[in-house]
Amino acid sequence: MLDRERWDLLQSLFHGATGLPPDEWRRYLEGEAGADQVLVARVLDMLEDDALDASFLDRQPSQLATDLLTTSDAALGRRIGPYRLTRLLGEGGMGAVYLGEREDVAAVAAIKILRDAWLSPARRDRFAVEQRTLAQLNHPGIARLLDAGVLDDGTPWIVMEYVDGAPLTEACRSRRLGVARRLTLFRAACQAVVHAHQHLVVHRDLKPSNIMVTTDGTVKLLDFGIAKQLATFGEAADRTQTGLRLMTPAYAAPEQVRGEAVGVYTDVYSLGVVLYELLSGSVPYDLSRSTPGEAERTILASEPERVSDVARAAGDALLVATRAQWQDLDVLCQKAMHKDPLRRYASVDALVRDVDHFLAAEPLDARPDSMRYRLAKFVSRNRRAVSVAAVVSLAVIGLNVFYTIRLARARDLAVAEAARTGRIQQFVTRLFEGGDQAAGPAESLRVVTLVDRGALEAHSLTSEPALQAELFQTLGGIYQQLGQLDRADSLLRSARGLRAAVLGDSAAETGESLVALALLRSDQARYAEAESLATAGLAVTRRALSPDHPQVAEATEALGRILSEMSRYDAAIPVLTEAVRLRSAGGEETAEYASSAYELANANFYAGHYDVSDSLNRRVLEIHRAIFGARHPSVADDLINLGAGQYERANYADAERYYREALDITVAHFGRDHFKTASNLTMVGRSLVFQGRLDEAVGALNQALAIRERVYGPLHPAVASTVNELGTVALQRERYTDAERSFRRMIAIYRSAYQDRHYLIGIAQSNLASVFMARGENAAAESLYRQAIAMYDRTLPAGHTNVGIARVKLGRALLRQGRFAEAERESRAGYDLLTPQVNPTVSWLTSARADLATAYDSLGRPNDAARIRAEIAALEQQAAQTRGR
Repeated sequence: MLDRERWDLLQSLFHGATGLPPDEWRRYLEGEAGADQVLVARVLDMLEDDALDASFLDRQPSQLATDLLTTSDAALGRRIGPYRLTRLLGEGGMGAVYLGEREDVAAVAAIKILRDAWLSPARRDRFAVEQRTLAQLNHPGIARLLDAGVLDDGTPWIVMEYVDGAPLTEACRSRRLGVARRLTLFRAACQAVVHAHQHLVVHRDLKPSNIMVTTDGTVKLLDFGIAKQLATFGEAADRTQTGLRLMTPAYAAPEQVRGEAVGVYTDVYSLGVVLYELLSGSVPYDLSRSTPGEAERTILASEPERVSDVARAAGDALLVATRAQWQDLDVLCQKAMHKDPLRRYASVDALVRDVDHFLAAEPLDARPDSMRYRLAKFVSRNRRAVSVAAVVSLAVIGLNVFYTIRLARARDLAVAEAARTGRIQQFVTRLFEGGDQAAGPAESLRVVTLVDRGALEAHSLTSEPALQAELFQTLGGIYQQLGQLDRADSLLRSARGLRAAVLGDSAAETGESLVALALLRSDQARYAEAESLATAGLAVTRRALSPDHPQVAEATEALGRILSEMSRYDAAIPVLTEAVRLRSAGGEETAEYASSAYELANANFYAGHYDVSDSLNRRVLEIHRAIFGARHPSVADDLINLGAGQYERANYADAERYYREALDITVAHFGRDHFKTASNLTMVGRSLVFQGRLDEAVGALNQALAIRERVYGPLHPAVASTVNELGTVALQRERYTDAERSFRRMIAIYRSAYQDRHYLIGIAQSNLASVFMARGENAAAESLYRQAIAMYDRTLPAGHTNVGIARVKLGRALLRQGRFAEAERESRAGYDLLTPQVNPTVSWLTSARADLATAYDSLGRPNDAARIRAEIAALEQQAAQTRGR
C-alpha cells in the first residue's frame, strides 16, 4: 500500500511525465525517482494506460497546442473559429476551458480545448464522447453544445453555452437558502439527469461543481466528459487508479470504484451524495487525504453518518427542519446512496418523486409503509382537524389495527395496481376528448388521430418510465399495423431503451421489446437485424419466464416467422412447430394457437409442402371464424393463403374467388388505402393475369403499387411483388421494354433486401429471361434461366415447382437454339417434376409437351413424339367435354 508521501510523489511524477513524448518517459522518471525502480514501473504503467499504447504522431503541434502545454494564459487572444479567447475559466488534466467572445453577434461561450490530444488517444476518445453526448441532449437544464471542430494539428475543441453562475452547494450557501429551496434546486438538477437517462446517457461524474446555478436561479448540468452510453454498459469501467482519475472519488458509486458496469443507478448514488452535502455541508466521506486504496476501502466498506447528525453538529442556522423531517431526509439519502444498486431508487424519477413527497409533507415511497408513519404525516398536514377527532380516531384505530397490519401488504398491492389501471383509463379517456370536453369527441375522430394523440400523451409520462414504456410499446405496435413504420420505429426503440434502463437488460419486458423491434425490422425488410433481435429477445424471455409462459411462445413464433421471411424454411418449420406445441399445451385451440399454426402453414407453403399448408390453413380458418366471426381480418388472411394454394396449382379461377372474398373483408376493415388492401389487390391482379383479363389486372395492380410505395418506400419486397405482376402484363402485351424495366427493378429490390440470396431473385431472373426469349435473344435467356435454377437450388427444397417451371423454360430456350438433346433433357425433367403437383392443363405443362414433341421429332424418336401428341390430344378432348357440360 502507498503511504501519503509516496502517493504524492507518484502523482507528481505522473503529471510531470504526461507532457513528454513516450520515448522520454523512462529517462525523466529515472532522473526524478533515482533508483526506485518499483515507483518508476508503477508510473510507467499509469502513463501507458492513459495513452492506451499511443505513439507520438509524426507532426508538430500547432502554436495554440504548444501554448496550452506551457501555460494556458498564453493562448489568450487567439481565435477558435469565430471566437476570440478572452479569459481562462478553468483547467484540469483533460484540458482548458476559456471564455470566448464572438464579436459579430455579440455573444459569449465556453470553449473547451483538449490538452495533449497529440499524445493521448484515450483523452481524444473521452473528448469525442462528450461532444457526441452533448449533441444529442436538448434540455433547459443542460448546457448546450453550440459548435465543435479541430485545430490544424487535429486538437479538438468544443463550444458550449457559457453558464455564468456558481456550483450548487456554493450557490445555496451564498444565497442563504433553507432546506425546501435547496431541495427545489436539487430537484431541477435531477430533472436534467432524467433527460440524459431518457437518451440512454449516464453522466458518471455528478458533483456540485458540475451543477451550476445561474444568477436567475436556473440550474445547469455541465461536463459530460466521462458520460457513458447505455448501449456500452456491457463493458467494465476502468479499474482502480485509472478509474479514479476519471471520476471524483467523493461522489463515486461503489460499482465505479470496483470497476464494474455502471447504469442509471450510478447517477442515483452520486445525486444522493450531492443531496447529503447540500443538507449537511460536507460529503459523506472525507477522502481529501486518502490514498486510492484507502479511498476505495472507505467507499466500499464504511457507512456514512446520518445526514441529520452531521447537519446538527455543523449547527447551520439556515438548515431548519423538524425531527420527523430530518428522519425523512435521512431515508432519502440512505436510499439514494445504498451500496447495493438494487436497494437504491430504481431511477432518478423515483428519487424526484420522494423529494416531491417530502416537499408536500406526504409519506415517502422509500419509507416503511407503517400505520404510525402514515398517521404522523396525516397529522402534520391536518393538525387542527385531527386534534378535534382524536378520541374517536384512537377508538377506531384500536379496533382495526390488527386487520390493518394483516391486510397492509395486500392493500398496497391492490392500490398500486388500481392506481396504474386508473392512470391508463385516464390516458385512454383523454384520447377521445375533443377541443370542447363538454361536447365530447367529434364523430369524425379517426384511429390515426387517436393514436397520434396517444403518442403525445405518452411522451408526457416521464415521471413513470415503466408505464411510459408500456404505452410506447402498445402505440408503436398500432402504428406498425397502420403502416406508419417510421413512427412505430421511434416508439418501439424508446420502449426498449426505457425498459432496459429501468428494468434491466434481462427483464421479461425488455425481451418483449426486442421481439417487437425484430418484427418491425422484418416488415422493414431489414432481415439480418430482425433475426438478431428476435434471437436475443427469445433468449431473454426464456431466462426470465417459465417455459409455459405465453410470452415464450410468442417470441418463438416471431423468430420462426422471421426465418421464414428470410426463406430459411428448414430452420423456420421446426421453430414454428415448437411454437404451435407451446400454444396447444392447454388443450384449447385459441387465437394464439391459430396465429402460430398460420405462420407454420406459411413456412410449409413456401417450402413447397402445399398439402400440409392447405390442411393447416383450413383448420386456422375454422378457428378464426369461430372466435372472431366471418368478417374478421384474420379470416381474410386465411382466405388469401388458401387462394395462394390454388394459384400454385394453376387453379386461377378458384384462387381469384378466395382472393376476392378476402378483399371484401379487408377493404371493409382497413379501407382502400391500407397496405393490407394493397397485398390483397396484388393477389387478385395476379390471378387475373393468368386468366388473360389484363385490363382488370392492371387497374388492381397500379392501385396496389401506389399504396405499397407510399407505405414501404421504393425498395421493399412488397413493392417488387406488385412490380412483378405489372411486368408480366407488359410481357403478355409484347411491351418488352416496359417488361424488362419492371423485372430489372424487381431483381434490384430483392438483391438489396435479401443480400443476393433468396428464391424471389430466381423468379425475377426467370421472368427477365422470358423477355429475352420473346425477343428471340435465346442465348441471353438461357444464361438467366440457369442463374435462376442455381438460385433455387441454394434456397428451395428439391422438387419445388419453381424449379420445374424454370427447367421447362430453359428447355424451350435450348430448343430454339437447335440444341435438341439438351432441350429434351431439361423439358422432360421439368415436366416430370410438375406433373404430380399441378393441374395437367397448366400452361407450363402444355408448353413442355409441345417442346418435347418437337425435340423428339428432331432427334429421330417418332414413337416418343407420337406418345406425347396422343397425350396432348386426350387432354384437349377432355377440356372440350368439360366446356360442353
